[in-house]
Amino acid sequence: MRPRPPIKGRGIFSGTGLVIAALAATATALLYPLWSYADRPSPAAGATVLSTQTVTTPYGPLSAQDRDFITGVRLAALWELTAGELAERKGTTAAVRTAGRHLVDGHTSLDGHLRTVAGQLGVPLPNEPNAQQKQWLDTLRSAPGQDFDRRFAGLVRLAQGRMYAQAAQVRAGTQNSLVRDLADDANATTLDHIKVLEATGYVDFAALAQELAASPTPVPTPRAVDPSAAVPVAPSPDESYSMPPATTSPPPGTSGS
Repeated sequence: MRPRPPIKGRGIFSGTGLVIAALAATATALLYPLWSYADRPSPAAGATVLSTQTVTTPYGPLSAQDRDFITGVRLAALWELTAGELAERKGTTAAVRTAGRHLVDGHTSLDGHLRTVAGQLGVPLPNEPNAQQKQWLDTLRSAPGQDFDRRFAGLVRLAQGRMYAQAAQVRAGTQNSLVRDLADDANATTLDHIKVLEATGYVDFAALAQELAASPTPVPTPRAVDPSAAVPVAPSPDESYSMPPATTSPPPGTSGS
């Protein structure tokens, strides 16, 4: 039997041709993702941007969050110590004046710790409160009588609640030993302030919850200076106040006599 003559053009569908076509398709499939991603930024680029926000120190990495926390503690001291002095002078109850004294004493101590940490880590510090804090102080200076008591307790308790949350978050995640110690100190000081403010009886917890749930409006930070040029936060030397009891009524279960 004579073999059949080959059909013209059938060679492309031969076994060899099919193998070649399959290899070409596979190569195309493998190379296409490389071509399609050629103009996209690599994941390493994002990692580099993040790493530039963290600096190496002898006490561990110092992140942008760590630096923001240090600045925030300094800003709190700059306005809350003054608010405390106003409460000592203008408070209409012993509990309000006691809260003021705790603010003065607490921030005097905490600010000393803060300035030491900032100096060791090379973090610049502001020397004045921000615009919102200045506005709060103006409000307290102009508020009379019990209106002052309510505004003092409300404004400072709001600020303390935000600081307490920030300190806890930083303490949980920082890799810097100095920042951890500062967060511990800030948490203890802030919790003390929260308690004495609540003891005044002027904290509106419903309004406070709404304020804390809302995202605070960003306020520009005043110009920062070298840590060595940061002015110590301290009570006014020409003003002295007696330390009244924390509450005006006796504890439950006592006769009060």
